[in-house]
Amino acid sequence: MVKGPSDISSGKNPFVVSKSSHIPGKAIVETPGLVFGDPSWPVRKAGMLMTLTESGIELASALGIELVVAHHPIADAANSGGVPLRNYLGLYRIAAIELHEAFHGLHPGIPYLHGHRAFRVDVAYGGVPGNILFVGKPLEDVNRLGDMVERLARFMNYEEEERLLDAERDIRRVRELWETSVAVRAKVLAGDPNSQVGTVLHIFPHTGFTVEHLERAKAEHPEATTVLATISRVPVDHALVAKARELGMHFVVGNSHAVELFENWLPLSYALRDLLPEVEYFVLRERVSATRLEDTGNESIRQYASQMADRYLLKKA
Repeated sequence: MVKGPSDISSGKNPFVVSKSSHIPGKAIVETPGLVFGDPSWPVRKAGMLMTLTESGIELASALGIELVVAHHPIADAANSGGVPLRNYLGLYRIAAIELHEAFHGLHPGIPYLHGHRAFRVDVAYGGVPGNILFVGKPLEDVNRLGDMVERLARFMNYEEEERLLDAERDIRRVRELWETSVAVRAKVLAGDPNSQVGTVLHIFPHTGFTVEHLERAKAEHPEATTVLATISRVPVDHALVAKARELGMHFVVGNSHAVELFENWLPLSYALRDLLPEVEYFVLRERVSATRLEDTGNESIRQYASQMADRYLLKKA
């Protein structure tokens, strides 16, 4: 963990990583450890969340939470409602810790949830930091691709999420309403539910995993029969799926980023609870839904939005 500025500038900590798409001004440096706050501050309530947002900060304040522990890297203003972190978190006296690349690969939970046991873990495949590759053998009760999909449905409680979404649709009287975890369920893209699983190449497309990486991983593990993509997803016509077919492999998309809170942060939360049982822990889950513009909000707020747009935002001829 980073304990001071020298840990960031020395280059000795492999988890202090710069992330950049080379968009001017948008790079970020991961600094695993205390991002904001004083180490001497007392902590009686801690909030565990994936990504720090203004909604998370507001809920933490309302609940009296004194520390938020975020998985994803924290950037000034971007993770604090457009204002400096010091202003927003300082106002509510909430400390913040981030722990991203330094946490990856510390437990075998994501492979386990998807039905395989990893015998190889590489968190920088091809020399790319964060480009994770797991190679695993299926668990004893996972024989078919369909077993993987059904296993995820059970662990992720899809049935309850669908009931919750249906209830929200009824309450809001809007049928065209979508929610991430329901919209991006696990499914088979190449092969069929009865295809045998075999050795699994478990990839994370959003980390920079390429077709060339897949070719290389298959050459390193010629016995592999199944590609499993999780956290992020690819469409059925993606180049990775086409390459898997070319290599004679099945392709499954598993859990999306929307449920990583359960995959990664619940284990950390339970570990912290055991280490520091005097602290009360809260899990802050952000649920993202979508409605068409004309169905968003009630009639009063829609009229307000229309009036603001018409009177102030649209230039009159």
